[in-house]
Amino acid sequence: MKCVDDFRLRFGKQELVPIIIGGMGVDISTAELALEAARLGGVGHISDAMVPTVSDRRFKTHFVKEKLKLYKYNVASVDKSAVHFDLGQLSEATHNHVGRTMEAKLGEGMIFVNCMEKLTMNAPRETLRVRLTAALDAGIDGITLSAGLHLGSFALIEDHPRFRDAKLGIIVSSLRALQIFLRKNAKLNRLPDFIVVEGPLAGGHLGFGMDWAKYDLHTIVAEILQYLQVEHLTIPLIAAGGIFTGSDAVSILDSGAAAVQVATRFTVTQECGLPADVQQEYFQASEGDIEVNTISPTGYPMRMLKNSPAIGSGIRPNCEAYGYLLDGLGNCAYITAYNREVGAHAKAKKKTKHVSVMDKTCLCTHMRNFDCWTCGHYTYRLKDTTHRLDDGSYQILSAAHVFQDYQFSIDQQVALPELLGDR
Repeated sequence: MKCVDDFRLRFGKQELVPIIIGGMGVDISTAELALEAARLGGVGHISDAMVPTVSDRRFKTHFVKEKLKLYKYNVASVDKSAVHFDLGQLSEATHNHVGRTMEAKLGEGMIFVNCMEKLTMNAPRETLRVRLTAALDAGIDGITLSAGLHLGSFALIEDHPRFRDAKLGIIVSSLRALQIFLRKNAKLNRLPDFIVVEGPLAGGHLGFGMDWAKYDLHTIVAEILQYLQVEHLTIPLIAAGGIFTGSDAVSILDSGAAAVQVATRFTVTQECGLPADVQQEYFQASEGDIEVNTISPTGYPMRMLKNSPAIGSGIRPNCEAYGYLLDGLGNCAYITAYNREVGAHAKAKKKTKHVSVMDKTCLCTHMRNFDCWTCGHYTYRLKDTTHRLDDGSYQILSAAHVFQDYQFSIDQQVALPELLGDR
């Protein structure tokens, strides 16, 4: 029987284990997780989502505090158009996160950064340009463009000296999205170095509507592979979403994919940024505990655990401190929903500390606090990948164990880790 190690992901003359760990923000795909993937010969992702917050936590900077202090006068205002990021600090934060990670890299693998277009930050083009440019300056091996069509993203960095050197890729969920991207960027004479095709069973934001269940990863992959063949384009295709075992990966590699991108099984590893108590929530989840909802202000459906504290929370918008989802006019769907609920309860006799906002959530605050428990469809199977301990908790795994289980397992088997300590 074949295993994943029988295949290789090729970028020119470089050959890699065809396993990519997805870029989960905010600092859920940590530098440590990405470094393990690179050490083992694959590709690891870090995410630049809320990178000033990540820098503050890891490198003792004070970007969030300084931004809040600067705009504190605006906290009670409904209008957030005045709230902007300091582009110099944004660049410094990206340099800190990306540069320190690259300095620590060992092994033959690569490290990419995931950049979401939906992080509009009240200055979509300016902030995205800074994030992309700073990541290239800091030595990142590659950039994965996500959460949007990124029709102008290549153009933002076409003058950078590493524009044709670094690996640049795009995440799509349909052939049509890929075709639009390629047409828009044709004049740059710069094809993407890889295409991540993310199916409907992925974690977090989905590139589908609420009819996501009608779609199938294998079908989308086959359509895009056929298109690439007809157009004589030799771009590696990376399949993502719902690939839970090494055998799942082999099945799609056999069909023509160059690699797989996986994330769910790494959420419960020691190197992952999720707090230990949240990891136990993932282990304990049943299939019925997972939902796809529309509470994200981005407009994309999002898969998460139903008991996420972010659902139904009515905290005041924290745009002065964060504000990553503010559009170019300073608007956010959560601000609109929050103010609607505040207005509806303004005449209530009994005042409460928070209103409840069910249709949207303050994604910035809750992702920052690890209270938005996004997850893949097969999260309910995580309990079958480890040992349940005497106290009812589940043993946390190592990233190396999960990576190598993907790499070498056969026949839909999942190897349990060595049992540590007393049961």
